[in-house]
Amino acid sequence: MSEERRALDLDEEAFEALVVDELDALPDDMVEGLDNVVFVVEDRPEDGSLDLLGEYHGVALTDRGQYGFGELPDRIVLYREPLLAIAEDDLDELREQIHITLVHEIAHFFGIDDDELHRLGWG
Repeated sequence: MSEERRALDLDEEAFEALVVDELDALPDDMVEGLDNVVFVVEDRPEDGSLDLLGEYHGVALTDRGQYGFGELPDRIVLYREPLLAIAEDDLDELREQIHITLVHEIAHFFGIDDDELHRLGWG
């Protein structure tokens, strides 16, 4: 008999609390300099897929010219349903996946591309 895989069932509030906990647990030197960045939780990406765990929307620090004159904040989005699906029914796995996704998207803010993230083991 095969074991059926289940996704955790956390509402938006409980999921956002986990994201805040994981943000708070990140090293200070990783979050220092995250100026004009907001962290957002959405259910799914626009295409409705479960393939994307998070996204960075903005201009990486390495690509910025003159900046700081009223631009809208950059956004780091974590997608709740894909993260819940990948973690199955394991809360510790969910925390780890949220942590990895936060590090990955914050790295994009600092100008680190996917190839370098994969090389470093954060892809």
